[in-house]
Amino acid sequence: MSIEIKDHNKLFKEEEYLKQFEEKKVYEAACSEEEVQKVLEWTKTKEYMEKNFSRQAVTINPAKACQPLGAIYAALGFENTLPFVHGSQGCVAYFRSYFSRHFKEPVAAVSSSMTEDAAVYGGLSNMLEGLENAYAIYKPKMFAVSTTCMAEVIGDDLNAYIRASKDKNKIPQELLVPYAHTPSFVGSHIVGYDNMLKSILSLVKNKNQISETINIIPGFETYPANIREIKRIIKVMGIGSIILADTSDSFDSPLTGEYKIYTGGTRLEDLFNAIHSKVTISLMKYASIKTIEFIKKEWVQEAFSLPYPVGVRNTDLLIQTLSKISGKPIPQEFEEERGRLLDAMIDSQSYLHNKKVALVGDPDLVLGLINFCLELGMKPKHILCTNGDKDFEADAETLLTSSEFGKECNIFTGKDMWHLRSAMFNDPCDLILGPSQAKFLVRDTGTPLVRVGFPIFDRHHLHRFPIIGYYGTLNLLTYIVNTILDELDKNSISGPNFDLIR
Repeated sequence: MSIEIKDHNKLFKEEEYLKQFEEKKVYEAACSEEEVQKVLEWTKTKEYMEKNFSRQAVTINPAKACQPLGAIYAALGFENTLPFVHGSQGCVAYFRSYFSRHFKEPVAAVSSSMTEDAAVYGGLSNMLEGLENAYAIYKPKMFAVSTTCMAEVIGDDLNAYIRASKDKNKIPQELLVPYAHTPSFVGSHIVGYDNMLKSILSLVKNKNQISETINIIPGFETYPANIREIKRIIKVMGIGSIILADTSDSFDSPLTGEYKIYTGGTRLEDLFNAIHSKVTISLMKYASIKTIEFIKKEWVQEAFSLPYPVGVRNTDLLIQTLSKISGKPIPQEFEEERGRLLDAMIDSQSYLHNKKVALVGDPDLVLGLINFCLELGMKPKHILCTNGDKDFEADAETLLTSSEFGKECNIFTGKDMWHLRSAMFNDPCDLILGPSQAKFLVRDTGTPLVRVGFPIFDRHHLHRFPIIGYYGTLNLLTYIVNTILDELDKNSISGPNFDLIR
């Protein structure tokens, strides 16, 4: 006997389920459809928008995640490293699920499984037992310990707990165990990433030579293909480099028939050699603020951030900087790639010129997208950066006012998707560039979405294609213009303008 597996979209439209839904409304004493529609329409008004932007006590669909998630991501960028989160098991399950839904890959991370008794008596016993068991089973070369809300609220001392774990022979004395306090109730995932990366680099001491190598910090870079594109650029230029926190293979490993808990990552040997490099360049300023300051002060090494290399100008700056530091000429290959990108931009210009766009994402990505939109002659209209600050606002304002296309733009920091919904009803856009959470804006406002950034849960494989450098920017241009063309087809499908060639 065969079993028919029905698609849930069709299943829940069957009479049996529709009846259940109607009975559920009666049981819950739900409002009438007329009342619901009346309130829904009111939420689209300017009056509601003013009330919405004045709220203080609740956040609705923020475009950010919490610190421990970023700490785990930084840790998984290093060879044979196991993230160990001092907190509840549920928190770590959530972080692993979050990454797995974006990358479609299994993610290794463990916890100290704190429960109510640990909240009262402290989590030392959880830490001792957790580190001991995790080391016995998984044999990491390095633990990277972070915290969740519970451990931070009760004030657990990670340094003392890790020292006690070694003194009690739960783990070897020589085992590398960097740690970072990463409370979920402040900051965001990029702060957690920065805190953990700084902690890992703090293991490195004793600078006794200087090499010609260049360190590259990708930042909270959730496109493995972007890291591979950076490696390609460096390889073509013939530059020696060390990628600090290389997650490209950790989150995009090949299927071989054998599961490996540790895949890829920056070699620990390279981590300890990074102090000898001549310079460190971060490609995400806001995801590496503390790390860059640490490198300058403690490693006594030149260190700085470049704009996220999406778009022509930002990619030019990256390649010119690498050429200047290394003394290597810019290869003809890049001249040709740049020319192909410019040609494609001109081909698409008529469909993108003056299009109003809403941008959603982390500070560094959003700044890169602003730059690229201005190069395309598109008009950034609403910018939502939940984890942005005053410095981000200043950087965004500088970019926007540098072009006629950016002079009528709203910048929202500390706000959420529900704020952006109000803004878009009262000042509509032609396009949204942002993560999967923005699809609810598509449903409500009818504005098409180009999925870019993190997380992307509802589409597959986008992280496997770069969006930085000349080659990656061409991919992003393709996504943008074809979304516009899809919208043209959708709107003209029953009319005379449903053209074959556009």
